[in-house]
Amino acid sequence: MPSSPSAAAETPHVLVLPKWWPNARDPQLGDFIRKQVQATARFTRITIMLIKGDPEHPPGVARADADDLIVIRSRYRTSQSPVKPLRKLVNLLRYWKAAMAGWRMVLQERGKPDLVHVHILVRPALVAHWIKRKYGIPYILSEQSSEYLDGTYRRKGPLFHALNRRLFSDADAVTAVSGWLGDGLKDLGLCTEYGIVPNVIPGLDRPLPSRGPAGHFMVVADLVDRTKNVSGVIRALAMAARGHDKLRLTVIGDGPDRGYLEELATTEGVAQRVKFLGRLPNAQVLDHMAHASAVIINSNVETFSVVTGEALAQGKPVIATRCGGPQGFVTDTNGFLIDVGDTKALAAAMVHLADKSAMYDPTMIRASVNERFSPEAVGRAFKRIHQRSLPPPASA
Repeated sequence: MPSSPSAAAETPHVLVLPKWWPNARDPQLGDFIRKQVQATARFTRITIMLIKGDPEHPPGVARADADDLIVIRSRYRTSQSPVKPLRKLVNLLRYWKAAMAGWRMVLQERGKPDLVHVHILVRPALVAHWIKRKYGIPYILSEQSSEYLDGTYRRKGPLFHALNRRLFSDADAVTAVSGWLGDGLKDLGLCTEYGIVPNVIPGLDRPLPSRGPAGHFMVVADLVDRTKNVSGVIRALAMAARGHDKLRLTVIGDGPDRGYLEELATTEGVAQRVKFLGRLPNAQVLDHMAHASAVIINSNVETFSVVTGEALAQGKPVIATRCGGPQGFVTDTNGFLIDVGDTKALAAAMVHLADKSAMYDPTMIRASVNERFSPEAVGRAFKRIHQRSLPPPASA
């Protein structure tokens, strides 16, 4: 086994274990994590270990570098048993076997890491916890999941809660993408302190687009209506459009509720005003956003809301609910904050932006996010946390 190159270098070797990561089936899954890791790799020697189940392909482990990142992919065949407890147990055992195969390749290809960085619990944190117990390598946890805020976590059982408390308590640092989420973790008794490291806002390096046609709104979201409430946007559009012929809505994203939302647009009489584009790569999302006049985030809960930041980075005013993350971005100078589920307030804000779009300066809107959410800022923030989490060097 090769010795860790970091032993003789100042730059530590960090093993990243993400739960979510973009893939061919869902290129948006965990894209915000990938951008955080890319930002961190500017300052730190990074190895990524992905452990993924696949019902159609046999197990295997291989190095598959991508996006200027070094990636070890370990795959296992997921069980298709109709018996849920059996399926979950088999998949956990297969996951663990794949994790051990991936770990052996990490040691062989990259050497022993100095630190393990977990993005999203639970299984990756179990692997990090095992590595800490066996090798004495510390780990940190970074959370972005809305389940700590929307009641999902509270509804799970006591054994799951006990496991999560143990994994959090053994971590050498905890980070959250917003104070809203971090305070939620504290309220649940999962941590006593946390650091805030936001997501990277893409598009800050793009030329600033023009304002876009007044009244042309955009939504970018997974079409899961209980979380994103895109139906509320369609209803608000129907209300606002009664006196505004030029109002239009573009929806980017896909999910289980797409058919329902398309039917709703017909029922509300706005089908000719709404365009559903499906899922698109991030670059194409930004291309379309450049031609909108404003972006709507009507979610019931958001731990951060990359879309809010993307819109502001493109100089577009935002209408967003007070659902967590957007409060860290949106001010009177770059958009509106409305209460969750307030369709009338959303319709009124849409009318105002359609009538007064010239009041919002794209240059000033971009400046509101430029310094805090760049890759440089996010990468340096994680570098500081990594340095504080590393064990002190052994005395000569």
